[in-house]
Amino acid sequence: MAAPKDYYKSLGVPETASADDLKKAYRRLAKKYHPDASPNDAGASERFKEISEAYSVLSDAEKRKQYDMMRKYGAFGTGGGRGSPRPGTGGRSDPFGGGARFEEFSTDFGGLGDLFSSIFGRGRKAEEAEPIEIAVEVPFRVAALGGRVPVAIPVTDRCGTCGGSGAAPGAKVTVCKECSGRGTVSFGQGGFAVQRPCPACRGKGRVVSEPCKTCHGAGEISGDRRVMITVPPGTDSGHRVRLKGQGQPSGSGGAAGDIQVTFQVQPDAFLRRVGLDLYCTVPVNLAQAMLGTKIRVRTVDGKRMVLKVPAGTQPGRQFRIKGQGIERGGARGDQFVEISVEIPEKMSAEEQEMFAQFADKAGLKH
Repeated sequence: MAAPKDYYKSLGVPETASADDLKKAYRRLAKKYHPDASPNDAGASERFKEISEAYSVLSDAEKRKQYDMMRKYGAFGTGGGRGSPRPGTGGRSDPFGGGARFEEFSTDFGGLGDLFSSIFGRGRKAEEAEPIEIAVEVPFRVAALGGRVPVAIPVTDRCGTCGGSGAAPGAKVTVCKECSGRGTVSFGQGGFAVQRPCPACRGKGRVVSEPCKTCHGAGEISGDRRVMITVPPGTDSGHRVRLKGQGQPSGSGGAAGDIQVTFQVQPDAFLRRVGLDLYCTVPVNLAQAMLGTKIRVRTVDGKRMVLKVPAGTQPGRQFRIKGQGIERGGARGDQFVEISVEIPEKMSAEEQEMFAQFADKAGLKH
């Protein structure tokens, strides 16, 4: 039987790929080859299983270390070859082409059978699914005061039509002849056996006469799950919250993964935030600035505060409205109102004459 495929080649990444590189490659390929995205491609489902298997091993730091070790010693035909029988090995060849005996290697590394089983799924314990990381845009006012926003979470879940079996209703389900129902197959290499998911039944141990039309035989479907996310008061861009157990269901029967949410606060047309303080700019005309006036200013909670602008107010002057800023952790900032003076761009001849007379009486040069 053929040796397992090279997982790095399956994902199209080099052996030095970082965890982020692996994740990006997996997401790109999973999106391309998922059965829902390629219903007419018979090989897409098999390719999807292949890249999922590769990512499940390489994304786990310990399993990747063990996998790289086996590649180095030629377990997959990528490193050293088989050696010659050595004294004391009972006539068995050295599987690593070096000087170490098979018994010594097994003892030093806890037994190759256990090592291979931990990588290829034999006796694998149920594990929590990988967390989903998403960025959520939040309206400025909701971020300041707190609230709830709807979010679509991309997840792959068990098919509701076939219950994850991959079989169409009424289809005949038989034991896989390739693996005799075990779901795994093995190949010999230098005196030991390596387990891998059966390619004929995709690790399920059974085959169906007619695949489910909803999931195309994959037993799972991808889609968006809508959840309501609570936004804490005083949230700023970059703040994070973790939603426990609301993410991707575990394919191994373990707990569902978490959702890691990073908030991005949308800008407001009127208010801008600096720490816990809020700033805004309110225009007044020339007469209001010179003679004084009262203006109404909107606050973050929707109130309208009356602010007195004294006579002779200069452009750029700021006024503070105490306690109308962002509240967080028991503290609350203020709101600062900056005055801008609007100068008329055009005046009638009569208005120019009147303003010239005023300038002369006030001793203003013009």
